[in-house]
Order: sequence, then C-alpha cells, then structure tokens
Amino acid sequence: MSDSSQPIVYVVDDDADVRDSLQWLLESVGLRVQSFGTAQAFFDGYPAGQSGCLVMDVRMPGLSGLSAQTKLAELAIDIPVIMISAHGNVDMAVTAMTQGALTFIEKPFNDQLLLDQVQAALQRDQQRRQGLARKQQLQQRYDSLTKREKQVFERVVQGLTNNEIADQLAINRKTVEGHRAHMMNKMAAESLPELIQMALSLGLVGAY
Repeated sequence: MSDSSQPIVYVVDDDADVRDSLQWLLESVGLRVQSFGTAQAFFDGYPAGQSGCLVMDVRMPGLSGLSAQTKLAELAIDIPVIMISAHGNVDMAVTAMTQGALTFIEKPFNDQLLLDQVQAALQRDQQRRQGLARKQQLQQRYDSLTKREKQVFERVVQGLTNNEIADQLAINRKTVEGHRAHMMNKMAAESLPELIQMALSLGLVGAY
C-alpha cells in the first residue's frame, strides 16, 4: 500500500511513446510516476486521497481529456491538472482553464517548462492538503468545547466584553472569565486576533 502523502504524477495519454517519454522525464528528476492509456484506466487505478497531480492529454479515444476533467469532481479526485495537446487551440485552452486546469501546454513542449509546471502543481496540492489538515485540526478543537464555551467563543469573536457576555448569558463575570480561559486554552489561541482568524477559517464569523 502506497503512502498517500508521497505525491505521484499521473500521466494519461493514449500515445504510448508520449507516456514513456513523460515517465522517463519525470522519473529522471526523482518523481514517482504512474501512466495510463485512457482516462477511465486512471479513474480505476487512482487510490482515494492520493496526493500528486495529473498530466493529461486533451484528445483521446473514448473519454477525452476535457470530458475526464469534468468527472474528477464527481469522483472526488482533487489534484491539480495540467492539460497537454498536440492539437491545442485557444478554445481548448480556455475550456481547460475554465474547468480548473492549472495550465495548458502544447506539444511538443519544452521539458523544463513541463517539469516547472509539474513542480508548481505538486506544491499547490501540498499547500491545499496542509490547509485542509489545519482546518480539520481547528474543527476538532472547536468540537471539544462545551456548549457554554462555544457561547463565550461566539461572543468574544463578535467583540463583546466579558461584562457584556455575562449580561447576555445571565452569569457572573468570573464565570465568563473561567469559560473564556478554558476556551482559549482548548483552541490553542494566544490572542484575540488569533482566535478571530480561527473563527474565520472555520466559517463561524457571521454564522451566529
């Protein structure tokens, strides 16, 4: 079983010579590569959650690259896409980019250009995954708060003072201070601006 945190560059092209050439080029700089002759073969072989990026030809028999691109979201495959084509045109490029492709490269392409784009795609994928992991960790912290601590949290990020929170919740100020200290500790927030940033990340600001 492969480590999903170790990125794989997926190459999808119906031309075996192109697949072999791309695989050799990418492996020559130490990247892990898997190649497929059809988009469906890629869909069947992609392990859920695997990090990496997709280098895919636009024109292929069966499911074209552009059609396959629209299916990625349906199949919950969320990795950056680089589209390549020997028959590139402006319409194809616009469609590919509109559908979320990172870039569109025409064959024959410059090897270094392709490598640079692949590295940029892998970096973007890593950043997105790190962001998701941070948000998941924040959500777990928030979920660990008691009902009262959540009530204090939402009022603190709204800018209310401890006295105002005490009045709203009909409890005394000392109790508010205790809940606030516990809440800040559980959230691992060292300041009010940091707590507000956490609330923004969680989509909590404006939700109350």
